[in-house]
Amino acid sequence: MATDYDAIAEDYRRAKAQPWREAIEAFTLMELAGPPAGLAVADLACGEGYYTRRLRRAGAARALGVDRSSAMIELARAEEAARPLGVEYAVGDCTEPIAAGPFDLVVAAYLLNYARDRAELAAMCRGVARLLKPTGRFIAVDTNPDLDLDRTSAFRGYGFEVEAPRGAEEGAPIHWTFHLESGPLRVENYHLPAEARLEALRDAGFGSVRRHDPRVAPGDGAGPADWGPFRANPPITYLEASLGPPDGRKPSALGILGLNPGGDMV
Repeated sequence: MATDYDAIAEDYRRAKAQPWREAIEAFTLMELAGPPAGLAVADLACGEGYYTRRLRRAGAARALGVDRSSAMIELARAEEAARPLGVEYAVGDCTEPIAAGPFDLVVAAYLLNYARDRAELAAMCRGVARLLKPTGRFIAVDTNPDLDLDRTSAFRGYGFEVEAPRGAEEGAPIHWTFHLESGPLRVENYHLPAEARLEALRDAGFGSVRRHDPRVAPGDGAGPADWGPFRANPPITYLEASLGPPDGRKPSALGILGLNPGGDMV
């Protein structure tokens, strides 16, 4: 059953405070996004605006956050009212037309992994492309489709667990459980292979698609050694895609299968 974010909005915001979110997730996403100074930026599946605000503070000329959950958008707007940054928020679904844009950059933290099948994934990627300028870029972080499901017990030490009751079959649910002071919080997304994301992005008009491993922020308090299990079997992965014709490099068979994600084409 799809996660009801209206019911868990407050707890999901608390889950963003887990140390790995800043030291790895946010650090890598912002590094891949690059300096947003002067850019128009859209944040899809923005939740309560965590990255929307961050991009605006980093210099984005315009920042729009979009989420399907009205409760999440209410939290985002409440934060904007309390500490104004000039951020815009809207309830919406990227698979449907959004009256905004075009944007130089679209980011999405945990959007594509909510597609249950290839048709829904394709609709998401087309929606992203519609929002972008012809030279626009897309940065996404999602559940790693190549996660070794037999080696996830170590994630408990970082405050979360990942389970796939039906294994890695196409469309199978993946359960993330965040262990918070208020109790466990579970969200559900879905497994599609890396090749499905490549196909959907290509069909949507993205000529350059690269995949990146998560990185640890230099000088992070925990130290890189403490993130060993996370880095050895990353639960998340990043995509960097640009509109336009291919950049001239053909993805290798390993890359298409997602087995060579260190900055090469998917």
